[in-house]
Amino acid sequence: MNSDQIEGTWKQVKGKMREKWGKLTDNDWEQVAGKKDQLLGKLQERYGYTRAQAERDYADWDRANNTASKVA
Repeated sequence: MNSDQIEGTWKQVKGKMREKWGKLTDNDWEQVAGKKDQLLGKLQERYGYTRAQAERDYADWDRANNTASKVA
């Protein structure tokens, strides 16, 4: 998915993600801005996850929400 597509769907996806990961602040979401790697880092920081845990949690969320990896 290219960056234009990610930006176009980011607001929709972000709303769903906020429901799952409520510990992330508004500032965190601004920093993530559709970047999967940034999101995984924030999950590690806020939830104390290892990188592998963050990747699993994201993958589980992605499958459950059928987002087809709209975050790059």
